[in-house]
Amino acid sequence: MNIQDIRRQFPILHQEVNGKPLVYLDSSATSQKPIQVIETVEKYYKEINSNVHRGVHTLGTRATDAYEGTREKVRKFINAKSTQEVIFTRGTTTSLNTVAASYAAANVTAGDEIVITYMEHHSNIIPWQQVAKRTGAQLKYIPLQEDGTISLDDVRATVTSNTKVVSVMQVSNVLGVINPVKEIAQIAHDNGAVMVVDAAQSAPHMKIDVQDLDCDFLAFSGHKMCAPTGIGVLYGKKHLLEKMEPIEFGGEMIDFVHLYESTWKELPWKFEGGTPIIAGAVGLGAAIDFLNEIGLDNIAEHEHKLAAYALEKMSSIPGMTIYGPLDPAKRAGLVTFNISDVHPHDVATVLDAEGIAVRAGHHCAQPLMKWLKASATARASFYLYNTEDDIDKLVEGLVKTKEYFSDVF
Repeated sequence: MNIQDIRRQFPILHQEVNGKPLVYLDSSATSQKPIQVIETVEKYYKEINSNVHRGVHTLGTRATDAYEGTREKVRKFINAKSTQEVIFTRGTTTSLNTVAASYAAANVTAGDEIVITYMEHHSNIIPWQQVAKRTGAQLKYIPLQEDGTISLDDVRATVTSNTKVVSVMQVSNVLGVINPVKEIAQIAHDNGAVMVVDAAQSAPHMKIDVQDLDCDFLAFSGHKMCAPTGIGVLYGKKHLLEKMEPIEFGGEMIDFVHLYESTWKELPWKFEGGTPIIAGAVGLGAAIDFLNEIGLDNIAEHEHKLAAYALEKMSSIPGMTIYGPLDPAKRAGLVTFNISDVHPHDVATVLDAEGIAVRAGHHCAQPLMKWLKASATARASFYLYNTEDDIDKLVEGLVKTKEYFSDVF
């Protein structure tokens, strides 16, 4: 895995920001796109652009083949049993909302329980809040250990025979924690619940095998894994999806429409109402090819080394607070932090002046911020195109930030 060769394939990285070479450390928010993906989307619009499934003309056939070809690539990417279990959506948020609005709406009633964790992204909290409000179910939270990890004993204590849904992110977008979703799925199933996995922060960075995890649903976004924005995936076990009702109605998802009744297409198309995100799906296929060529294991190993290096270097800065486990073996490739007496937005602003892009705010995880006793944090997140030199520049920028505000105050 030659990082410089990889970096050359990302045009956006070769520019200056505020007169300094760009150091992009915000891939947890969205990843940059390799030239192969950009050119594939461009080629689609130049040579293929047509609607799918409807036309018998040549362009329509090409578009359908490209669109459905990506579905097979996704199936292999996550090791689903069938392409019928792969539904294209706008992203992780839409995927999770689909499970909540369709599966949970039909299977959760008053007195039932929905179990999540304090570390969840808002898109894996609010849909379940809404289900609980509509049905009278109880929303429960698995407590976190002091370092932000999850204890399986706490999972067993929280999940009961009344639990109908357990929904957990595989990797925290704040703590970097890698959660034991396979073991949590077993506990959920032992109690008769379904297991939902938010894989937004894991699918781009590590191999996922939905059959091995034995999750019932899994959601992820393309834009965090080198694909265009606006395309995502919902995986669901076929026998569950077959019983679920679609939540969007119109063209593409229908079989027959009568004056007062209609019937739906078979899986997966009954969940893909309207003209789908065709170019995004084609771009997702190119992104999967790109990641497979490099190898997810190689990407995970590279990011693990970067995380360990960043933890070591950043921990040496006086006044630095790092959130999540300090053991790099327990975390993915991101570090969330605060510098004493400096607001994270100020940290991000000073770093931006140095050409360094990090995220600052609550990261769509306000309940976790409350648990951390922090109103906001800064976050540096790494991907396959980052280097130790990027981290060195980050550390230099953080030292400069600390010195600047020490002088000011």
